[in-house]
Amino acid sequence: MESAPCTADSGFTLIEVVVALALFALIAAAGAAMVTTVLDAQRHTAGRLDRLADLERTMAVVTRDLTEITDAPLTGSGTGITFARHAGDDELAVGYRLTGTRLERVGGGRAALLLGSVTTVRWRYFALDGGWQDHWPASEAQAQTWPAAVAVDLDLGGPPPNGHLRRVVDLPVRPLPPGSAIGNTVRLPGAPP
Repeated sequence: MESAPCTADSGFTLIEVVVALALFALIAAAGAAMVTTVLDAQRHTAGRLDRLADLERTMAVVTRDLTEITDAPLTGSGTGITFARHAGDDELAVGYRLTGTRLERVGGGRAALLLGSVTTVRWRYFALDGGWQDHWPASEAQAQTWPAAVAVDLDLGGPPPNGHLRRVVDLPVRPLPPGSAIGNTVRLPGAPP
């Protein structure tokens, strides 16, 4: 059996192999850069989603606590608020405060971190007869009532999303003590006094 003669076209030259390896290296480097960019974007997005989830959870807790308020006094200043809320068949004293850059919820004598990287917090109280106020109760007459609404303004620092966040929560009408004629009650037309 005779073998075919060797010609210049029967294999790859060293130059062709080097060019092929260089092209492969360029494609691999571009692919690695693209994977790194995608992973960085995914980490960045995951961090933002975690922060958004913390913000949503914080506002849900504040709203739930305020809408489950019990027939007990509510006291507040621009920096904090305390009241009692329903907890099954019992009442639970609840408060909110800013400690450093941590918004904390105090319940049952224990402080729990609600949200980090908060630069300022401001609580405001809406009186039907006086508009927004920085303290509750602002007068002796208000001591027997609740505000019609409570607003909390948070200035957020730290990782994005940051900026200003506001939540306004309408409070239920507080039951009046027997024989009392004060409060934030609403009478429907035609209803008996």
